[in-house]
Amino acid sequence: MFEALIEFARAQYRTDDFIPLHAPVFRGREKDYVLETIESTFVSSVGAFVDRFEAEVAAYTGSPRAVATMNGTAALHVALMLAGVQRGDLVLTQPLTFVATCNAIAYCGAEPVFLDVDRHTLGLSPVAVSAWLETNARRDDDGTCRLRETGQAIRACLPMHTFGFPADLDGLVAVCAQWGIALVEDAAESLGSLYKGRHTGTFGLVGTLSFNGNKILTTGGGGMVLAGEALGARAKHLTTTAKRPHPYEYVHDEVGYNYRLPNLNAALGCAQLEQLEAFIAAKRRLAAGYAEALAGSGLQVVREQEGTRANHWLVAVLCEDRAQRDALLAFTNERGVMTRPIWQLMTNLPAFQGCRRGDLDAAHWLESRVVNLPSSVTPEAA
Repeated sequence: MFEALIEFARAQYRTDDFIPLHAPVFRGREKDYVLETIESTFVSSVGAFVDRFEAEVAAYTGSPRAVATMNGTAALHVALMLAGVQRGDLVLTQPLTFVATCNAIAYCGAEPVFLDVDRHTLGLSPVAVSAWLETNARRDDDGTCRLRETGQAIRACLPMHTFGFPADLDGLVAVCAQWGIALVEDAAESLGSLYKGRHTGTFGLVGTLSFNGNKILTTGGGGMVLAGEALGARAKHLTTTAKRPHPYEYVHDEVGYNYRLPNLNAALGCAQLEQLEAFIAAKRRLAAGYAEALAGSGLQVVREQEGTRANHWLVAVLCEDRAQRDALLAFTNERGVMTRPIWQLMTNLPAFQGCRRGDLDAAHWLESRVVNLPSSVTPEAA
């Protein structure tokens, strides 16, 4: 059964050597832009490529403002601060995610509440969010949403667009509006993914992107906050050590963060962004090819939902059960084709085992079945 997967992957990547899960492709103007940065001597967080990268990402996503950060986790931390998340608050999120989503909540001194995901989107379920709120929450006269049991503010809702598949944004926007909760989108994996023609990360109060080395577009390490003009200006201030402009004095008007993206990394990002649509087209062809190669095998390739465009950052397949998942992982990795299971549920990790949670049936179901396949841009498409 799994031989077809091995044969397809080796044919796509034209090698009998080890095939990684996801490797970056540098075949544009990356070297030229990085060399230009070095020659300018502006290699740190001040430089023309930082400004250019922010402007180009804002234009690409349709966000009024984009603020570059040193990584996606820093962007998430700042985004939650912009949403007003404070120590002791609660943030609704999904257990099926990369740990950075929950770490950022912890950085704010807040607590995650883990609610179920949708099987078809892999993202936070608005039905699960609504049901949990109806049972556990109330709204004050001033509109603040609070946990009935303790009075803690439920300040934000933080869905993640898993592997580039957009979550049910219509549903999440509606339930957050009903309860007066800020929607913060973790769009780390979904650069280039669209929901009804609009870019992920632009539906909530604020959104975030990641440009880690394994993402569809990489700056080596980096992230971005997507927000409106006012919140974007606030993000820029906070990420630049809260330093106020002055000809020579060091004036910092609050606790800030040294979260800015270096110019060297931004130069790489500008060159990558020029190729992004080609990368997405290649990945969409690859996902379709996997689906054809695996037809009838018992492995089901996760596909985008109607009205969305997924960037197919990582191709994901659903196994029939955990036994088949484990067999697939062992077979492929023993033969030099890298595959990986989806993350363990955050509720399994020591840092988050004691957190509140709803029924997580779909999350457990997916955890035991999802495997990621090699998803790098193929040689002929690069």
